[in-house]
Amino acid sequence: MNNMKSGSRAPKRRTVGVMGGSFNPVHIGHLMVASYVRQWGGLDEVWLSLTPRNPFKVTDTELLADSDRLKMLEIAAHNDCALRVTDVELTMPQPNYSIDTLRHLNSLYPDTDFRLIIGSDNWLEWHRWRAHDEILREFGVIVYPRPGYEVSDEALPAGASLIKAPTTDISSTFVREAIAAGRDMNCFLPHGVFDYIRTHGLYSAK
Repeated sequence: MNNMKSGSRAPKRRTVGVMGGSFNPVHIGHLMVASYVRQWGGLDEVWLSLTPRNPFKVTDTELLADSDRLKMLEIAAHNDCALRVTDVELTMPQPNYSIDTLRHLNSLYPDTDFRLIIGSDNWLEWHRWRAHDEILREFGVIVYPRPGYEVSDEALPAGASLIKAPTTDISSTFVREAIAAGRDMNCFLPHGVFDYIRTHGLYSAK
């Protein structure tokens, strides 16, 4: 017997893009891409997923603690209700791969369709990703352009799509080096992030 009331509808499924990264630190280029892909890519939300410290690079002194990078992400996404921050990768066994993250998120949120968001630089290395065919088949991939890494929309396989998001040459490396040199990066970072960096003395020249 169908117990559903007449005229009622099943809950609408959400479509969420997952944009992972070290965000060391998060900058306006990250938010620009995330916002564009959400609005022009037909997504309900974009989740910024913090990648933990690589256990094989424990001597990488440029990578801040997970807690600092997570806090800056939360500050950056605070004023945008369609951008969320997830620390799910910090709770998973390491080393962790994107397919593991997506499947774990799918188990936690069965009412949500997830899409992986990556730059064209990563797409050119797609064949090296763990279970890349499964990611395409089970979730799908949205590719955004990165300067110097050309990808043809016609050459993409089923499950992948290219979105013509605006490009920027701003990188986390540029931001870190500029801060170490004493530059004012307030206009290059989301509101509140540079204040957090200065308050905690992050990325300062030794």
